[in-house]
Amino acid sequence: MRKKICIVKSNYYPDISDMLLKGAVNALEKYEYDDPIKVSGIFEIPVMIAKKIDEFDAFIALGCVIKGKTPHFNLISRTVVKAIMDLSIKYKKPIGNGIITCLNIKQAIERANPNKKNKGGEAAIAVLATLENF
Repeated sequence: MRKKICIVKSNYYPDISDMLLKGAVNALEKYEYDDPIKVSGIFEIPVMIAKKIDEFDAFIALGCVIKGKTPHFNLISRTVVKAIMDLSIKYKKPIGNGIITCLNIKQAIERANPNKKNKGGEAAIAVLATLENF
């Protein structure tokens, strides 16, 4: 039976998220996945995964947070990563974390570039490796 994978993509930094998506899609070329579900920011990713948890075998969360001058970066990053991990453990479904947390836009571009070390592709590969053990 083929595993069905859902990609949830934040559009807050659309250029960065699109690069992360390209890396994830490249890694998933032999697998079944629906069109990505788009949400406004990374904070909305866990709730969308929770809503769709029974419809898919695995998820890939894609997005970007760039540090500003307030503690918002730390609060949002920690909250979202914890929520994703809690969902993964509770429902025993792999959720690849392709949400990058960066200090500046240059760093974000480097980590999202599909021709280099694309974190979206890495998240997809991690999900596929985990699914092999299910």
